[in-house]
Amino acid sequence: MKVEIVEFVGGARNAKGVAVIIDVFRAFSVACYAIDAGAVRIIATSEVSEAFRLKNIYKNSVLVGERDEKKIEGFDFGNSPTEIFKTDLSGKTVIQTTTAGTQGLINATNADAVLTGSLVNAGAIIKYIKTINPEQVTLVAMGYRAINSAEEDKLCAEMIATELMNEKFIPGTRITDLQYGSGSRFFIPENIDYSPPTDFFLCTMVNRFDFVLKATRRFDGNIDLMKIEL
Repeated sequence: MKVEIVEFVGGARNAKGVAVIIDVFRAFSVACYAIDAGAVRIIATSEVSEAFRLKNIYKNSVLVGERDEKKIEGFDFGNSPTEIFKTDLSGKTVIQTTTAGTQGLINATNADAVLTGSLVNAGAIIKYIKTINPEQVTLVAMGYRAINSAEEDKLCAEMIATELMNEKFIPGTRITDLQYGSGSRFFIPENIDYSPPTDFFLCTMVNRFDFVLKATRRFDGNIDLMKIEL
């Protein structure tokens, strides 16, 4: 099995084999919490206008996402696992758009299969990939706003890559230390309304969920994310 780590939208476009689109802070952590809260599926899209169009089609749906980290005007929820964690989404379709993660999903057009990636289900991702045993895996660290490298995404990619090679990944204090680096924004008082400290802790609960979210491209170019239980 060949495993490659790449970054950003360009990395997603060139991803081959099984692509894992990684967005730890916060898109694909949010997606896992939404499924755990009872959502029946997630539709990922790259454009805000498209999200509103889908909302008109799927009546039992909620809009989740951000631009510049903040909840989009007219959306039901921001890109915050704290909001999702305390919400009952039973039977709901979640329509999600974010600056980084969902852009990666939309652009991973050359991969044979696409999964979301986060720390909260990293173990399930590793288990699933080992089960299907592909020739190639591309781990796409989407980064901050899809333009700057993000410690948390690269750490998640390293964790998955190491374990896929049947080696033990030992993070030490690297995960908790994220709060002093790329995760420090969650501890800035003026950000508390849209990026509270609880988001950091919910996004760094490694292996909280034992399922993967697999992407299927829709007829309209958007992405359906469906849960595969392990």
